[in-house]
Amino acid sequence: MRLNVLRWLVIATALVAATTSVQARPLRPVDAIADARLAIDTPQGHAQFPLYLSADWNVPQPDVQRAVVIVHGRLRNADTYFHTAQHARELAGVDAASTLLVAPQFLSGADVRAHDAPGDLLSWKGNAWMAGANAASGVPVSSYAVLDDIERHLADRRLFPNLKTIVFAGHSGGAQVLQRYAIASRANALAAQGIDVRFVVASPSSYAYFDGQRPDANGAPAAFDASLCPGFDRWKYGMEDRPAFIAGRSAAQLEADYVKRRIVYLVGGNDHNPASASLDKSCAAQAQGAQRVARAQGFFRYLQARHPGNLNQTFHIVPGVGHDGARMLTSGCALATMFDTQTCER
Repeated sequence: MRLNVLRWLVIATALVAATTSVQARPLRPVDAIADARLAIDTPQGHAQFPLYLSADWNVPQPDVQRAVVIVHGRLRNADTYFHTAQHARELAGVDAASTLLVAPQFLSGADVRAHDAPGDLLSWKGNAWMAGANAASGVPVSSYAVLDDIERHLADRRLFPNLKTIVFAGHSGGAQVLQRYAIASRANALAAQGIDVRFVVASPSSYAYFDGQRPDANGAPAAFDASLCPGFDRWKYGMEDRPAFIAGRSAAQLEADYVKRRIVYLVGGNDHNPASASLDKSCAAQAQGAQRVARAQGFFRYLQARHPGNLNQTFHIVPGVGHDGARMLTSGCALATMFDTQTCER
């Protein structure tokens, strides 16, 4: 038994080193920076944040009843995700005038340098935005605070007097962001304004857990041996060392709010390759399962075990789909959640 544990530790150490090496490589700059801007005002100063929009959201839009905010992954290719959102809206057959599409773009320092962007444009060190870190240029504001600002802008009744629904949708890296943002967000407060906020979390590499349990060999929640991976419960994988944005709330408070959120978890039925180049292979991620399907199933079982009677969330496997953002976010389950126009396939 001891030899097996030691062997596991050696493998995990090698995986962490390999992952760290990959993450340390210079990021390829994005091909384009979105042309629309969201003004960010903080006590530290003023900044701008880029995004793609399907209509001018700075003038009153009384026809808009729904906003879909689609979040890109680690490639920061918001333009690609914006086109996916447009295609999803077409497939759903909804009125374009009533549905605003928003594609935020979390830039890296490499992006702003490559495009000679203004100094007040928000950017992050590498992909630190994915875990809620503060921006490295513009003003030091969390990526979660930016999503809050997007939500507040949409909830402004002077601009969107008839808005009823805000949907946050993401795949892979974007889904990682949104699963954590659903923990950090105070979105439940919008219910008093008659605005329903929901999330589509599709095929992330990992999830943030609320205590020290992780899936056992059968995928059931069980206490995890921290000696196998001392950092397994640190943010963004658990509640230890949470960013300042949510440090003021206890893990129990965060969980109580989280399970009230309307969240649909999706994973592709063929997204089960443990050697996938985009899969997080750190020991903290491996503690959640060997691949994305196992991790998705394990996390949902964990939530079901902890909240058997009051979980406002569902889980669906999308058959025949691998790690493909366009297919996942235009699947029946995604369209049903984003547009309320069809039945989610089981």
